[in-house]
Amino acid sequence: MTTFESESLDAEPQAGPLPPSLGRQAFQGLERSCDDGIRTAPPLPGIERMEAWFHGNAFELHRHDTYAVGVTLDGVQSFRYRGASRASLPGQVLVLHPDELHDGGAGTEEGLHYRILYLEPSLLMRGLGDGAVSLPFLRQPVFSDPALREDILALLGPLDRGLEELTADDLLARLAQGLARHAGQPLKPLGSLAWRQVDRVRDYLEAHALEAVRSEELEEIAGLDRYALSRHFRAAFATSPHRFLLMRRLGQARALIAAGESLAEVAAATGFADQSHLTRHFKKAYGVTPGRWAGLVEAGRRTGSAAA
Repeated sequence: MTTFESESLDAEPQAGPLPPSLGRQAFQGLERSCDDGIRTAPPLPGIERMEAWFHGNAFELHRHDTYAVGVTLDGVQSFRYRGASRASLPGQVLVLHPDELHDGGAGTEEGLHYRILYLEPSLLMRGLGDGAVSLPFLRQPVFSDPALREDILALLGPLDRGLEELTADDLLARLAQGLARHAGQPLKPLGSLAWRQVDRVRDYLEAHALEAVRSEELEEIAGLDRYALSRHFRAAFATSPHRFLLMRRLGQARALIAAGESLAEVAAATGFADQSHLTRHFKKAYGVTPGRWAGLVEAGRRTGSAAA
């Protein structure tokens, strides 16, 4: 595991001025709402887009199988990540690697406002092209880069509608290159054959997320034994096949919760044994309970309606 210098909350990270392209309507400070809340955008393949307002501690320690790439708009974004306390100021870029424990919340009483992307690792690999090395790992999760920040905010786009496919593809390629540039240390490439093998497994897991999937099935699809498959899959996607499958189920559960389904119905529909089984995994993945998530989504809807 890579080691790096810790960056304490007592340090003074330097935030650059927010770009004019944001506009005042894009972030009118925390006065937009006194409540905590989130807004989510229409889904894009492999990409989730979210805006959030929080006071105090928002998320407990958790981890997910996607990259989290965001921009702090107002307040101080404080979090624990890889054994150190971190802080992101307005205008700074925040990048969290898949499968790394972290929490998050507001670092001051004034609260926090940010926008964030959750990106499947496979998208970044494709964005880097055929000659890509393994997934980029950024030693410092918070930094200032105005050009990269502009690309992130453009990919986030207006949260009330989707992005054109070609626009999203171009922005994703630029984002992938920017992250690779900041990683600055290429790792051993994954061979093209191994990439095709684990990509087939990923597609199968995506299509059968609500079914019981056996290791023997995946071995047959990949043409690899389960141990080689696990190694190659993690190198390509920064997570295990089992956890990838679990996160697909949780993603569907989150969408059903946002649509107003009861937690018992959601658990049954997404392959969990019962509501408590869903709640346990949901909190581990997202840092909040399903009930809390439902409340945040509803609060975000009210905030968005009031601002419209």
